[in-house]
Amino acid sequence: MPRPKKKRKVNNPPKMHGFKPFGIAFCDTEHIIIQYDEYETIKLVIYDDLQQDVAADRMEVSRPTLTRVYNSALKKIAQAFVEGKSILIKGGNFEFEKDWYKCKRCFKLIAGIENHTKCGDCPAYNIGELVNLNE
Repeated sequence: MPRPKKKRKVNNPPKMHGFKPFGIAFCDTEHIIIQYDEYETIKLVIYDDLQQDVAADRMEVSRPTLTRVYNSALKKIAQAFVEGKSILIKGGNFEFEKDWYKCKRCFKLIAGIENHTKCGDCPAYNIGELVNLNE
């Protein structure tokens, strides 16, 4: 019986749901799904310029696991880029470090709900207009 997969830590969700190639309608493209943990490895290693062992510590996984996830993400991004496919970011075996919410009107990310009764950047005044991203 294989060992159960450990959830990977993701600091915060991406601001977008994905990307699409310029000049091609979204509905006319095939989609490639990049999971949240794959997004996080790209963010930590390339965008934040961290060494893989430091990034692995942040995600609470081993360095070889981080390398596998990172290489999978790079391959998917390259495939989307070369073949003109859209990228969707969703799913995976992960957990956020905090509870995250997104305003349904302006799409602003909000960490935690404890002190938030409104978005602050738009007229979304009620908590019911915030989407829980942890579910």
